[in-house]
Amino acid sequence: MAMEDCFAILGLPRSAALDQETLHKAYAEKSRAAHPDHDGNDEKAAEVNAAYATLKTPEKRLKHVLEVAAPDDAKAWRTVPMDEPMMELFLQLGKTLDLSAKFLEKKNKTQSALGKALLANEEMQQRETLESIGFEIEKQRVDLEARLPALDEAIQCADEAAWKQVALAQARFAYLGKWQTQVRERLLALM
Repeated sequence: MAMEDCFAILGLPRSAALDQETLHKAYAEKSRAAHPDHDGNDEKAAEVNAAYATLKTPEKRLKHVLEVAAPDDAKAWRTVPMDEPMMELFLQLGKTLDLSAKFLEKKNKTQSALGKALLANEEMQQRETLESIGFEIEKQRVDLEARLPALDEAIQCADEAAWKQVALAQARFAYLGKWQTQVRERLLALM
């Protein structure tokens, strides 16, 4: 079964760098036209919603670009190595998540109000460390997003190495997205 091209569904050019305003405008236009009250077609509305969900985040958008436009060898799954800053962030996050899990275990075992009050400073330190990592993850996402227009240019020039760069960027966005989720979940657990 051929993959539906989400860019075509929303009437947008295939692009790794897609600004949110353009995406939202195209979605709103197609969504109104495909609304079941307008044309009675629930499938078309679902298709437009699915296309928007796919193109909304860089990791999903890049994965989709690979699926619909890349040569077969570029689509093949491969291990994507992390560069030094990503590896450092990963190690810092792992250590922090481990320490905060141990803290939560200790906090959950503490029964008295005094015992919980004594843990408040440690809890604040855990939160601050997680928030700091969250800011670093967001900074790396923003830096990576800033490089997407250059990827589009390389793809347009039919640069073979560009597809490897798209796959690498997609994997990095996926890592960062997963890490952001882990940080948010742990911060919620600390509340």
